[in-house]
Amino acid sequence: MSATSTSHLTPRHPVRVQRHVWIPLKDGTRLAARVWLPADAEGPVPAILEYIPYRKNDGTAPRDVTLHAPFATAGYAAVRVDCRGSGDSDGVMLDEYHATELSDALEVLDWIEEQDWSDGQVAIIGKSWGGFNGLQIAALQPPQLRCIVTVCSTDDRYADDVHYAGGSLLASEMLPWAATMLAYNARPSDPAVLGDSWRQAWLDRLDRTVPYAEEWVSHQRRDAYWQHGSVCEDYEAIKVPVYAVGGWLDPYRGAVLRLMENLRVPAKAMLGPWAHTYPHQAEPGPGMDFQGECVRWFDHWMRGVDDGIMDEPALRAWIPDPAPVGSDLTERPGRWVAEPSWPAPGVESRELPLHTLGGTPGSAVLRSPLAIGAGGGDFLKFGDVPGQYADQAADDGRSHTFTGAALDERLEILGTPEVTLRVTSDRPQAQLAVRLCEVAPDGSSKLVTTGFLNLTHRDGHADPRPLEPGRPYEVAVPLFAIGHAFAAGNRIRVSVSASLWPWLWPSPETVALDLDTGHGALTLPVRPPRPAEEAALRPYAPARAVPPHSIVTVPIPGDRKVSHDYETGEQVIVTTPADGTMTDRADGLTRSGKDLNRFRLVEGDPLSATVECEREESIGRGDWATRVHTRSRMTADATDFCVVNQLSAFEGAGEAEREIFTRTWSFTVPRDQV
Repeated sequence: MSATSTSHLTPRHPVRVQRHVWIPLKDGTRLAARVWLPADAEGPVPAILEYIPYRKNDGTAPRDVTLHAPFATAGYAAVRVDCRGSGDSDGVMLDEYHATELSDALEVLDWIEEQDWSDGQVAIIGKSWGGFNGLQIAALQPPQLRCIVTVCSTDDRYADDVHYAGGSLLASEMLPWAATMLAYNARPSDPAVLGDSWRQAWLDRLDRTVPYAEEWVSHQRRDAYWQHGSVCEDYEAIKVPVYAVGGWLDPYRGAVLRLMENLRVPAKAMLGPWAHTYPHQAEPGPGMDFQGECVRWFDHWMRGVDDGIMDEPALRAWIPDPAPVGSDLTERPGRWVAEPSWPAPGVESRELPLHTLGGTPGSAVLRSPLAIGAGGGDFLKFGDVPGQYADQAADDGRSHTFTGAALDERLEILGTPEVTLRVTSDRPQAQLAVRLCEVAPDGSSKLVTTGFLNLTHRDGHADPRPLEPGRPYEVAVPLFAIGHAFAAGNRIRVSVSASLWPWLWPSPETVALDLDTGHGALTLPVRPPRPAEEAALRPYAPARAVPPHSIVTVPIPGDRKVSHDYETGEQVIVTTPADGTMTDRADGLTRSGKDLNRFRLVEGDPLSATVECEREESIGRGDWATRVHTRSRMTADATDFCVVNQLSAFEGAGEAEREIFTRTWSFTVPRDQV
């Protein structure tokens, strides 16, 4: 195989954009779409669908042009559809991956097949939400679907999403994501599309919009609610080829390997250095010509082009080079490696008893401070520097650690590490947080990967059971999949704690865990380098320049501040995710957003945990101006979770602005072994 990289976006076609197209559904609802077409195509062409709720006119408009215009350039019809209740589409979005969303998708595919520019074949591409529903739609086996590309997605909505992890409630993600969707769903449609009916449609949407948090908190175990849309329930329902893509800084990365292992259709996988982003917009870099790689995939499965993509290794993964803490936040030097399948024949499990990593067999009482975890950055990382990992040394000092001797040689891993432990709790509810770190000679500690276990979920997530205080339990904590190179001279460390804030919601009582230091092991998926094979791999082309478009963006960087009041014991973490403003010069539409998340905790009081979120979304054009503002708050006592959401909507600008809608929702849900 030649190691020369080539572009796969040729031949080049001029592009014609249909900025707004209505897709009528059987129940009278209309979905809004934007379509990129090859202007000089001779006859019908295959189509590529992205189907998400993030508003084609303003939300993902800057991203859409980087993806769909190149597909049209390569001779495909690219169709970007707003889900029901989002953007200019009619209706209300009732929840993530609602049954209505999936049935609507089947009608969208029917509509595409009927268009005169369509040859009836469709591929689906999507990141995050669009990656989720791409898998879900594929499992419904629509006749038009030929293949999918799923990026930063999951096969298991309970165990591997932003609601729960290891059976613990994700404090840093559940309410913030629900707050974001409340603000997204409450925004109006565009008067340039809807005409004079826009305002009444907006009022109707505001009146019918529901916060998602209540539903999510009401299902604290893996029940039928989470099974819906989890393709791991029946991998064999997917009958079309799947290209699964993820990044080592994205929490969904393990799904890429599980899909490779369990799908019974042709499948490929790519795991790069990036966070929750498309690979051509990679943060951290390096990025790659992801559009070109997708076109190779589509060409093979929809045009029968023998482009060699299925002759190449099934899995490509980036192994970052060792680097000091904080030195690789924007760019992660390293190399691509490959495996023919997953599980991979070139990866071996190596078990390291924990006592061989330092320490004396015996017992250690783990009374973890609640404020462990601030150095972890964001759980769901988008690549901005403030949200990435910081030095773990301080958190290691407040945890129980097993630290090995300096490595004699470089050690590379690829896969899913696991830690087994023997623990005894003095309370019926407790949780474990395990961090795998690499310790440099200067004492700095780099986070490699993490894993969590709510100990009441030790036998599974469907039927949690309280712990029997005083009884020892053998438990296994799978860590998030990772590709990593430990440098010679550095040390491997396993850090264990009973808390990790603000990622995990604290247990309802202060817990003491007795850790049997003579038992337990770290199992690493060791992959020795194979330089000759790696040198022969086809290199990916670098990320290409963005094609000309009408979108102007002004980014606003994110921020993260951690403060401690040493008199009261209160810790406050405030995050403002990266955002910015957008203007579409084609029609004058503007959009700006502001997000703020605040996490409060008083040391020693697990019932003091509080998450507060604010969201503001402004959309306008000329004299037309709208603004949506939301406030959300989550707390818990020993028996219940309490969530309050407030939504306000405004019309007009400056002194002419007036409130047109406000509503507050409050609910209480019993804690269910969480």
